[in-house]
Amino acid sequence: MKKIILIGLLISFVSCNSQDKKTTIILDIEVAEFQQLISKKNVQLIDVRTPVEFKKGHLKNAKLINFFDKDFKSEILKKIDKNKPVYVYCKSGGRSAKAAKIYKAAGFKKVFNLLGGFNAWSASGLEIEK
Repeated sequence: MKKIILIGLLISFVSCNSQDKKTTIILDIEVAEFQQLISKKNVQLIDVRTPVEFKKGHLKNAKLINFFDKDFKSEILKKIDKNKPVYVYCKSGGRSAKAAKIYKAAGFKKVFNLLGGFNAWSASGLEIEK
């Protein structure tokens, strides 16, 4: 009987501990869904392209954090709240996918990556800022 109680307590302890682990969710999403999600207020929209690319056009309200900047990792920790969803894009989706993995390693909760990046957004005829 003591063994059964001990096993039960052990299972309860293990299952409670596994629920405490925080995991990052990375979602690769298409332009239409991305557009809908970033239309909300106070969204953390991050453009990881270079300053030159950003000046040629970017999504409204996007913050530039250059993926190639040597301080990229420290900048994301300074400028982005880990507990709020992050919406990230680049030119075609490659850098932003890599950035999403960096966000995951840094402990961010939820990261949305725009499939096809700025090119897909522009090709859809959606609004951009310069």
